[in-house]
Amino acid sequence: MSQNNKYSIWIKIISVAIPVVVAILFTVKIPNATPLSFLPPIYACINALTAILLVIALIAIKSKKIKLHEWLMKTCIGLSLIFLVMYIAYHMTTDPTPFGGQGYIKILYFFILISHILLSIALIPLVLISYVRAFQKEFVSHKKIAKITFPVWLYVAITGVIVYVMISPYYIH
Repeated sequence: MSQNNKYSIWIKIISVAIPVVVAILFTVKIPNATPLSFLPPIYACINALTAILLVIALIAIKSKKIKLHEWLMKTCIGLSLIFLVMYIAYHMTTDPTPFGGQGYIKILYFFILISHILLSIALIPLVLISYVRAFQKEFVSHKKIAKITFPVWLYVAITGVIVYVMISPYYIH
């Protein structure tokens, strides 16, 4: 089995497993757990930091600062994993918060939320493919996929913050 084929299989497995596991864990509530209600502002900040670092990483690579770009991208992946763990922990310990807005703001909220969720799922294989191509020093194909990955990842990071800001008035403290 070639390296590309081996990575391709793992990318497919991980790209399916993460959303499936997250969906399953959403149905699990830890009995008598203390709600981790302090997490949403933390993971909103992680999303904001990820967005900032993505832009800096783009500037770094355009300035030929390859090592900085590489470090920033690995940091963004790490932040995304930390976000995911916190997000799952929050939802396993805390009842969902309904959005309380009405009218156009509610439509806007759900548009942003649904696009955020769907693109975050699509983002998983994009990030993995981008990373593997860079890791394998296939920079021409890395650049092609990164031109798709970057705006999707930036959108997901920014809309994560927007969703938090829009729903935060409805959190029960």
